Amino acid sequence: MPELNSTRRLDQPRSGRRRLEVDPEGFARLSERIARFLGTGQFLAIQTIIVIAWIGLNMISWQLQWDPYPFILLNLAFSTQAAYAAPLILLAQNRQDDRDRVSLEEDRTRAERTKADTEYLARELAALRIAIGEVATRDYLRGELDKFADRLGADPARPDERRGRAYPRAFD
Repeated sequence: MPELNSTRRLDQPRSGRRRLEVDPEGFARLSERIARFLGTGQFLAIQTIIVIAWIGLNMISWQLQWDPYPFILLNLAFSTQAAYAAPLILLAQNRQDDRDRVSLEEDRTRAERTKADTEYLARELAALRIAIGEVATRDYLRGELDKFADRLGADPARPDERRGRAYPRAFD
């Protein structure tokens, strides 16, 4: 009895076999393009022209009747088209759902960042308002200067004729 080759491992597949490798993303893109085309008016117009030509040629031409009156072959073609169209449309919808999910997550993240930025700016604005409340404004300083000028006895409403100023030189 001949001995089997002992270097061959039975628990691993042969490397010589070639399988059909399909890029899932490429196939999904192709199916999405087909599904988009199936939903266009151009597809419906082309399909209508083909059906009218099919029925017309089978009704008029006696020699070319490859599909007589009940048009069984045409019905088979429609069934095959529907059998392929439905999964392609579902695959395209699943891809769209995935894109919508990613977009929704990005929108949520962007909304959270916008909310955090808005809250930060609101806190900064509130802090600035508090700080401005403690800063001397122009009206406050003018009022204080008027009071000080009244205490010195000068009339701030009447300009000093020598210098053309409303206040004495001490207030410059």
